[in-house]
Amino acid sequence: MKRPLVIVGAALIAAVSMPAHAQQKPSADTPPVTSTAPGTTTVATRSTVSATVQAIDPKTRQVTLKGPYDRVITVTAGPEVSRLDEIKVGDTVVMNFSEALSLTLKKDGKELRSRRETDAPFRPVEGALPAGVTSSRVEIVADVIAVDEKAQTVTLRGPKQTMELRVSDADQFALIKVGDQIQAVYTEAVAYSIEHARK
Repeated sequence: MKRPLVIVGAALIAAVSMPAHAQQKPSADTPPVTSTAPGTTTVATRSTVSATVQAIDPKTRQVTLKGPYDRVITVTAGPEVSRLDEIKVGDTVVMNFSEALSLTLKKDGKELRSRRETDAPFRPVEGALPAGVTSSRVEIVADVIAVDEKAQTVTLRGPKQTMELRVSDADQFALIKVGDQIQAVYTEAVAYSIEHARK
C-alpha cells in the first residue's frame, strides 16, 4: 500500500502531541487507514492504552498509574474531573486514542508560514463510571524551499524550523515544486473511561 507524503513529519507531530502515558505499549491497535488523491493524503489510526491506578492523593488530586511496560507515572486530575472520589486503587484507566494526519499540497501557496493549536476542554461523559473526552488540533503551513529529485526529498520551512522529508510516492513527489506550500493538520481525540477492579 502506498503512503504518499506520510513521512517523518507525521511521527514528529504525533510524538509531541501524545501524552506521556500514550507512548507506552498500546493494545488493540487498528491498522492505519489511508486515503489519497493527487496532492493530498490522510492517515488515521486508533489505539487503546490501559493503566492501573496505583495511588490517589485526594488533596493534591494526583493519580499514580502503572502501564503495560511497568512504567509508573503520576498525573494531576484537574477540577474538570468531578468524580475523582469514585476512582479507586486497582481500577483501570482505559484511553482510546483516535489520530489523523492530513497533508495538502498548495501549489504556489501564498499563505504565511504558521502554526495554530486548538485544544478542546475535557468534557465529562455521563454514566455509571467516570469517563470523558478531550481533543486537540495542530495546523501547520510550511514553505517548500528545496526539492531533491535524486534523494526524493523535499525541504520544508515552517514557522519555527526547517525539515527535510522524504516522499516515498513518486507520483505525489512529482507534483511538489519549490514555491509550493504544505498544509499539515493533525487531530487527536482521547476518550477516557474507568473500569473498577474485580473483587
